[in-house]
Amino acid sequence: MAGPETPKLMVDVVIPSENGVVLIRRGTDPYKGMWALPGGFVEVGETVESAAVREAKEETNLDVELERLIGVYSDPDRDPRGHNVSVAFLARVSGGEPEAATDADEVSVRDPSRTELAFDHREIIEDALGA
Repeated sequence: MAGPETPKLMVDVVIPSENGVVLIRRGTDPYKGMWALPGGFVEVGETVESAAVREAKEETNLDVELERLIGVYSDPDRDPRGHNVSVAFLARVSGGEPEAATDADEVSVRDPSRTELAFDHREIIEDALGA
């Protein structure tokens, strides 16, 4: 017998750069083709911090160090796939060269104020950067 459905746990990572924020172009639905923060689901047995570092590496090929927690984003309607709660972190690059991988079609530093973003990522970036 299955237990009650509960929200799924995710992470999102804001990686600022001189010219904007590191973003990925989504290669899968929802929001295929739109720009988004690197991030994804936390795996069983994994901390949210480890998941954030792993997802940043998987999607951008960048090694990051987490600087601080930005916040927790839990609006049940934030993700069309269902009730997914995101723990968002501010990070800085510690190594690697940008290269898209896993479900990212492209990785780029973009000005978030001039880019249409998926999910609630504009709110997360504004909270991270005080915009």
